Amino acid sequence: MKYAVLLGDGMADWAVESLGGKTPLEYAKIPNMDRIAREGTLGLIDTVPKGLKPGSDVAILSVLGYDPEACYTGRGPLEAASMGVHLDPEDLAFRCNLVTLGDGPDPVMADFTAGHIPTDEARQIVLGLDRAIGSGRLKFYPGVGYRHLLVWKGGGPVVETTPPHDITGQATAQYLPKGKGADEVLDLMLKSREVLRDHPVNRSRGEKGKKQATSIWLWGQGAKPAMEPLSEKFGLRGGMISAVDLLNGLGVYAGLEVLKVEGATGYIDTNYVGKAEKALEALREKDFAFVHVEAPDEMGHEGNTEGKVKALEDFDEKVVGTILRGIGRLGDFRVLVLSDHPTPVAKKTHVSEASPFAVLSSVPADNLKNGKAYSEPAARESGIFVSPGYRLMEGFIRDWRRFIEDRRR
Repeated sequence: MKYAVLLGDGMADWAVESLGGKTPLEYAKIPNMDRIAREGTLGLIDTVPKGLKPGSDVAILSVLGYDPEACYTGRGPLEAASMGVHLDPEDLAFRCNLVTLGDGPDPVMADFTAGHIPTDEARQIVLGLDRAIGSGRLKFYPGVGYRHLLVWKGGGPVVETTPPHDITGQATAQYLPKGKGADEVLDLMLKSREVLRDHPVNRSRGEKGKKQATSIWLWGQGAKPAMEPLSEKFGLRGGMISAVDLLNGLGVYAGLEVLKVEGATGYIDTNYVGKAEKALEALREKDFAFVHVEAPDEMGHEGNTEGKVKALEDFDEKVVGTILRGIGRLGDFRVLVLSDHPTPVAKKTHVSEASPFAVLSSVPADNLKNGKAYSEPAARESGIFVSPGYRLMEGFIRDWRRFIEDRRR
């Protein structure tokens, strides 16, 4: 049996007035996801336990079959794993965004991506920050685009932080780090503004009318987690395909091979087809492939309804369609398509609500044939609800029909 998980990050949404009261999934032309829902099994999955923030770090742990309440420590250490950064047990890893802040004593979070700064420009900035404000205990590591890493060796502040994508367009003073050692974290963020004020990359971007990386924003801190590899948990050999360090870090801890795809950007211009083809290539030798596409989530954060519909249609045609056309040649299969959490364009951030999932199997007895399209309302009407969400993976890999029948009672 070959298993493919196709995850459109933040696909789920709310009804949008400009779409005639439909959600982006209802409005978009997504015949391949609709086929999986109609011919397979459609339901809802709750990926975020109460008390945890609705981020992809928590939600995709659930999707992979891990209980976030037992093993989640923070986003930073997951991204460190993807970047090949070794963490000792006492180290603390922070996610480090390059952001664009407004002026004044209480600046607005103008752009949590610094204008989707490209990796080559961001790398110059982060390496410069490491030279200027790094130390024996503080090490900056360049990542992809606006997403980077700070490691606090030997332990660090016990603070509460806020993801910058949660506060787009808002004044930032009330969202600054809080707790023991918060002053140290804030001091680094303020020092970064001085370093970046006249950085050559920013001067060049300003001359071209592009947004500048005016500050770092530290968040998502955590220590190294303990996770049982999927090879031991389910007896699987597989690959993770994503442009995002977070997902690749999850893949490392889950014992999956991180498979790189040229042109994978983590944005709406990503190489959708290349990701799907890489998954099919991996499935010729392996049992399991996980394909992650960030574009719908990015469009949700931007509040870009048209862009989100386009991202959904591209994901459906170029990823889901490519997989469905090719996986049957490899033998028996199950394909799972889902969103990890909703990212409503009206809210511009994640919410803790259940999302639709659908599974199509080459084994006829596995398919319930709900007769519905792939959408949030149809999933709610299906009568199938998986909570806690981490149980879905075990059913998907093992006895799918029995798992679903138990959820219908």
